[in-house]
Amino acid sequence: MNLKNGLMAVVGVLFTLIATSQEGLPIYTDYLTDNYYLIHPSMAGAANCSKIRLTARQQWFGHDDAPKLMTLSVNGRIGDTPSGVGGILYTDKNGYHSQTGAYATYAHHLMFSRSEADLNMLSFGISAGFIQYKLDETTFLFDGPDPIIEGIVQNETNFNIDLGVSYHFLDFYAHGTVKNVLKNAGVNNDIEITSNLRRYLLSAGYVFNKFGSEWSYEPSLMYQYKDGTKEASIDVNAKVYKNMEFGKVWGGLSYRTSLDGAEYQTSSGDVASQKLQQLTPILGVNFNNFMFAYTYTYQNNSVVFTNGGFHQFTLGYNFNCRKEKYSCNCPAVN
Repeated sequence: MNLKNGLMAVVGVLFTLIATSQEGLPIYTDYLTDNYYLIHPSMAGAANCSKIRLTARQQWFGHDDAPKLMTLSVNGRIGDTPSGVGGILYTDKNGYHSQTGAYATYAHHLMFSRSEADLNMLSFGISAGFIQYKLDETTFLFDGPDPIIEGIVQNETNFNIDLGVSYHFLDFYAHGTVKNVLKNAGVNNDIEITSNLRRYLLSAGYVFNKFGSEWSYEPSLMYQYKDGTKEASIDVNAKVYKNMEFGKVWGGLSYRTSLDGAEYQTSSGDVASQKLQQLTPILGVNFNNFMFAYTYTYQNNSVVFTNGGFHQFTLGYNFNCRKEKYSCNCPAVN
């Protein structure tokens, strides 16, 4: 790859980073580490335990100012009522851009089954919170007054809401969520794509288990669509669980691909197109009320910033647990 083509590739990568640096809470594969509440507000209080989840994600080890994300979430049922509450704190740094957010959630769960032995539940949730965006321009190079570069740390705080609905029926589940419903200002309000961060998420899965077996299997899908940029992607996931005396061990594999391609110039001068492709293995263990998980994401594309992968760790703790009451293979609820 010559210098010109290399610069074009780097500019393309940087543009992608800047365009997504104000998207609100990024959507990775951490929802697969027993953390569906992180992306679906209707899952607040859906499980028989209250849950605390702490995640830390680091991309491109060894590179300065590489993207990093930390999230802290907690959710649970309000006593014996059909209502649940939750909260999310997160900080996301990406080069000169950073954002910090805080959300509070209320969810309501409607049971349609005649008894609690059979799971048939419809849930609604709403999250509301604030996101503070920052753009550090203090080290930007420019020769003098510039209408775009002010040479300061710009910041802006926005209010936004997420709306979600979930349905659980025995071993089947489905979720739908609209994130960032309101218009967003951010620190780049002149750039049209940052004013609309609305994102649509649809996910569904089923847990298979042979009667009396210690093993269970969970295939699932998630589709997401960015309204402002008209981009879409899909996750194809597969997880396997094994019951142990101390709890449960599990693992899985997630494949994410975009449905839209980005064009770039090859070393021969031709114009080619590539779609985002990410492969993420997952390992986890539930030990009594504690949970630990690790994910590693590998980006399988021709033009990438670096071949280094993305590492993420999740620590969790379950408390205020009630007795498992549903006769189903539903690890996100039971």
